[in-house]
Amino acid sequence: MNTFLKSYYRVRFPDCDPMNHLNNSRFLDYMLNAREDHLREAYQLTLEDLMKKGVFWVVSGHEILYKRPALYNEMVCITSALIGQSEQHLQVEMQMWNEAQTELKAILWSNFTVVDAKTGRKSRHTEEFQEWVRSIWMPGVDVSLGLNDRLAVVVKP
Repeated sequence: MNTFLKSYYRVRFPDCDPMNHLNNSRFLDYMLNAREDHLREAYQLTLEDLMKKGVFWVVSGHEILYKRPALYNEMVCITSALIGQSEQHLQVEMQMWNEAQTELKAILWSNFTVVDAKTGRKSRHTEEFQEWVRSIWMPGVDVSLGLNDRLAVVVKP
């Protein structure tokens, strides 16, 4: 199954600062929206469908490194992949590149904790879900080394 997903987005004027740079907080929005699009398009998985099943995730942490500005009206490529998982958590890596994917703009690791929709408390993934997650997990990313070391792998000199 395809584990490394990508899509293209145009940087919009209201999302930029006075210097026409994408605002730092909007990087998160663009990347999280791209991941939601990726799940829907690649796996036909929507957050609404999951909520109906009584499960959802909350963000338990973000770690982001900004490398280059994304500029107003620039077309950017956003990639995403599941790089870590457990019974209670998912870890997703998202990268924002220029359109040609030759210049990294930012890299983000987001951690998500599964929550039971009825109780609002931390829950566990079902065995069926964990099996599916293992089928889309992207091997080869050693999250124990940290994001800075990952950056060195992603952006080769």
